[in-house]
Amino acid sequence: MVAKTQLMTADELLDLTDDAYHYELVRGELRKSPLNGAEHGIVSAHIALALALYVKAHNLGTALGGNVGFLIESNPDHVRAPDAAFVRRERADAAGLVEGYFPGPPDLAVEVISPHDRYTEVEEKVADWLAAGVQLVILVNPRNRSVTLRAPGQAPVTLTDQDTLDGSPVLP
Repeated sequence: MVAKTQLMTADELLDLTDDAYHYELVRGELRKSPLNGAEHGIVSAHIALALALYVKAHNLGTALGGNVGFLIESNPDHVRAPDAAFVRRERADAAGLVEGYFPGPPDLAVEVISPHDRYTEVEEKVADWLAAGVQLVILVNPRNRSVTLRAPGQAPVTLTDQDTLDGSPVLP
């Protein structure tokens, strides 16, 4: 006999107590992974800071960092949390100050690949972001000092530290 998985809501996820894990809700199923290490935190912080400074200087919208949850589907609830994100001004203004998870996807999501991440899980997360309407996903690989850009309907583009990252048309 196969045990049925108990589905969870976004509100129940918000009420979880803090422990040594990072959680996301994937179509109602709780996903748990270890907290990230220092390298991941440093890279994520640098990206979130650069993103926030650029977005603010050009009055483009809101930059978010630190694993903010985005409710990208409901019934069952689906909450994903990128390492950094950008929401265009019109959408951020329409949402206002949100106490829980941001309603809907970001316009841009940044994922920093950690040593404990499995390739299949990273690909699943990218597919979830794109299916939810994210216009640009940036995968950062600190080990080989590269980023891969993923946009709906386009082939992935990988850049190295010798290239210039252009976020157009999402971030002009």
